[in-house]
Amino acid sequence: MNTTVSEKGASFSRIVAGCMNWGEWGANLTIKQSRKLIEDCLSIGITTFDHADIYGDYTTETLFGNAIKGSKSLREKIQLVTKCGIRLVSPNRPDNLIKSYKTTKKYIIESAEQSLKNLQTDHIDMLLIHRPSPLMDPLHIAEAFGELKLSGKVLRFGVSNFTANQFAMLNTFFPLETNQIEVSPLHLDPFIDGTLDQCIMHKIKPMAYSTFSGGKFFSKQPDEKVVRINKVVSELVDKYNVSADQVLTSWLLKHPSGMLPVIGTTKINRIKSVVDSITVKITDQEWFRIWEASTGKEVA
Repeated sequence: MNTTVSEKGASFSRIVAGCMNWGEWGANLTIKQSRKLIEDCLSIGITTFDHADIYGDYTTETLFGNAIKGSKSLREKIQLVTKCGIRLVSPNRPDNLIKSYKTTKKYIIESAEQSLKNLQTDHIDMLLIHRPSPLMDPLHIAEAFGELKLSGKVLRFGVSNFTANQFAMLNTFFPLETNQIEVSPLHLDPFIDGTLDQCIMHKIKPMAYSTFSGGKFFSKQPDEKVVRINKVVSELVDKYNVSADQVLTSWLLKHPSGMLPVIGTTKINRIKSVVDSITVKITDQEWFRIWEASTGKEVA
């Protein structure tokens, strides 16, 4: 179930386990529960785990690190992705006086080294700049990436939430291997603003987060757009004898960019359901039915 995310050959699982909700921001898993979830994910073919330094008010990386602590064999089976660049106001970071971004060379290197300690590992498989800063200097970012790569502390690099122009600017200074972006039938921007086109052009695979729009598709009081989309999804659920989350995921997987959905749930049955969606193949016309339901009009 693994796939290469770029021509450079980084191999990640087709579905990525998002860890944002594992700790204080969500399920508040114990170390033991986290270890079991990691092992359960591996048992169904998920080997890539997505983090950010800020998750859980700067605590979730440490939770995960404690879960794999002392198990070299377990670490060898997984790929760790993490992000840096957002500064949260938090008791765990008393120097952060306002929510802001920081992408200086010094800050990126220090953030990566802290993530290495938190995750109890000697290398990060991929480091992403979490959000583009209006003050970012691509030369400084490239220098930080270069030093981290040379030292072996980080193997590969990418960005998250970058526009096509921002990606192109940084990619000129240092080769990037993914752009982690929000994509769903409720968030169509990447399909039309050049972001996914750019990934195809550079032969890299994007990572897609918030693929179910924070659960809006399963809300008890959905808005008009969600009702329209769910009507089409429901018909496809019946046709293919699958679940709604599988139809929604298959809609993403059909795109030629080869995006890797990042799944944020901590429920292994729901994670497995998404993994099983890889075998669901909707038609082109069914894909456009969901698109039309989202926009509320037929394509031009």
